[in-house]
Amino acid sequence: MHVQKAEITTSAVEPEFYPSNDLPEIALAGRSNVGKSSFINKMIQRSGLARTSSQPGKTQTLNFYTINDQFRFVDVPGYGYARVSKTQREEFSEMIQAYLETRPNLELLLLLMDARHEPTSLDREMYQYAETLEVPYAIVLTKVDKIKKSQRNKHLAMYKKALNLPSIDALFEFSAQTGEGNQDIWDIIEDIIMDET
Repeated sequence: MHVQKAEITTSAVEPEFYPSNDLPEIALAGRSNVGKSSFINKMIQRSGLARTSSQPGKTQTLNFYTINDQFRFVDVPGYGYARVSKTQREEFSEMIQAYLETRPNLELLLLLMDARHEPTSLDREMYQYAETLEVPYAIVLTKVDKIKKSQRNKHLAMYKKALNLPSIDALFEFSAQTGEGNQDIWDIIEDIIMDET
């Protein structure tokens, strides 16, 4: 997909502040330092639209980015960030749950996980939760540029085993540094957009 237009539409914590028109939405969920903002910026080839930070936990709202007036990326607060209070974590959890379970626009959930490491208990919980939703999902393994090519299959097998996946077909390797894997993800997104038009 050639991205000609990309803008942040709104940031919201309550459904009444979500965008009102009916564009399909693709939600991004993952740990606080997994690289969701970098994923958005690389996919749309804009360095600064989604704000990245060396300090994890900066995303504390649902951030809606409209792409080509065709669909939206929705960046949800990262999970597992230790420096926010337990109350804040619970609020984030409720906000994410309300969006994922009630938003009719939601067409795809991308679960971002760090390819270098085994999925954490929170990653596994998020995957198990995704299994209960009536929304298609895919697992995007970020930061693959930091893994030697000869070790890639080992890391894919690690994820297949840890998440008890029937195959590695739901795993998509991605690098925000090199752009590796972005075409495979665009193919999924374009299929969804075409289904909606």
